[in-house]
Parts: sequence; C-alpha cells; structure tokens
Amino acid sequence: MGYVPPKQRKANTKKSITIGVADWKIIQEGWSNFRLSSLGYLAQTITQEVEVCFVRLSSHASSKVDGIIAFGAFSTKEIDFLHSLSYHIVFINADKEGYQHDQIIIDFSLGMQQMVDFLIKEKQYKRIGYIGGLYESEHVRIGYQRLEALTRYLKEYDSCYPELIHTGVLSYDSGYSLVKEVLESQELPDALLLGNDAIAEGALAAMEEAGLSIPEDLGVVIYNDIETLKPKYPDYTSIKMYPDFVWQTAIELLIERILNRRTQTMKIIIPTRLSLGKST
Repeated sequence: MGYVPPKQRKANTKKSITIGVADWKIIQEGWSNFRLSSLGYLAQTITQEVEVCFVRLSSHASSKVDGIIAFGAFSTKEIDFLHSLSYHIVFINADKEGYQHDQIIIDFSLGMQQMVDFLIKEKQYKRIGYIGGLYESEHVRIGYQRLEALTRYLKEYDSCYPELIHTGVLSYDSGYSLVKEVLESQELPDALLLGNDAIAEGALAAMEEAGLSIPEDLGVVIYNDIETLKPKYPDYTSIKMYPDFVWQTAIELLIERILNRRTQTMKIIIPTRLSLGKST
C-alpha cells in the first residue's frame, strides 16, 4: 500500500552529497583505487545527517559532484577543469600557494628522519639507496620533496652516495627497470627506499626474479603514500602517511565547506612515521 515507516521516511529526507576523487596524478591510468569502496563507511562515522557517495573523476570527462578531494600537484589547466566541476576542493599534498582552498600537507621529514636513524644507527647499514619517481611540468613537481629529505638526512651521517640514487617515472615499469639497472651495475646498497607504492611493486618484482632475499641480501623500506593502491607487502617496513586519518580529515573539511559551516579555508599538516616490518 506504499506505507513507509517513520524511521525510513526520516532517512529519505537526508541531503545527498557526491564527492569526486581526483587521483590521476598519483595512480597510473587504468589502475583501480581500492580505497573508494571503503569511503562510504568512513563518511558514515563522520556524519549521520547527510548521505555521502564517492565517484572517481577522470582528467578528461565531466562529472556532477558537490565537492572534490584532489591528490597531488595539478597544473593550472587541470585546476580550471576541477573548478568547472565544483569550487569546493580539498587539495592533498599539492602545497599550493595561497589559501583559496583547504589543503592537507604531508610532512615527509619526520618519517624520513626516523627511517635514516633506524637504518644507520640501529641496523648499522652503511649504504642507503633510493628508487623513486619524479615528475615536473608547468610548476608541478612530484617526488622531489621526499628525495630532498632523504639526501639531507643521509648527508648528516656522511652516508649520501649519489650512485645509489635512481629516479624514473611514477610507475610499476620504472621501478622494475631501475632495479634491473642497479643489479647490472653491481652497486647494490645495504638497504633501499622505494619511493611509492607503484614503484615498489615493480622494484620488488625485479628483486624476486633476481632471487634476492629480503632482508638478508637487501633491506627494503616502502614509502606507502596515501595507499590508494592495495598494498601487496603490508608487513614490510614502511614510511606511512596514516591514510585513514588523511581521508577522514579531507572528508570532514569538504563537508564543512559544502554545508556552509565554515567560510575560512584551512591548511593542515600531517606527519609521516616509520612503521617497522620484516623487510629490514
């Protein structure tokens, strides 16, 4: 007869919010973002008064959204495109100048310093290497801050060896080929920091092919980023960004702006930390 119980009638009156996730700067085209499936539940723990759903945005297709969580550094053209979808944007790790939008900045320093102290002081490793991706275009720079932090702390121990620093693009293939180059050069470090999740997958696949035993032959630390890719090595030593807290903070900031509860923009800094595992 079409009767709807009071509780259900109340639920149906909830405001619906659609949040777009712009992640094409940190995830290779064609790869899935495994975090999206859990964001609805996370949003429920934040607010019960609105229904929140999430869609993954594309760099070349419009989508109807109320707000955007944008990962990485975007060009002026890309920011104009995001503005065409919504002006409510939270930028994560973009380090944009000014306060036009909310920002969440990941501080690389603490986790990197903890890692260098642990590897050199506690594990007695002498030669620390790095494999990571770099990208630069139209004042957009990705991957440079973590590399600069690593070299800065290694220099404090007089343990920075340029021949052990290898950079390519932000992809699985780059991580794979860079490890192959390291093995061919026979300049194998005592421990190796892998600059992000995609790089790590390719690098570790090359190590496995070569028959390397971790950590007996080589200590490994993975920079986990925001964990948009499902970690294949969750029990490895890693530098973590505490992704659940980053997501929760971004969603809270965005809902406040969408519901006009806050007009002043905010910039929040979240530190990284070292998480010990079996790879060192």
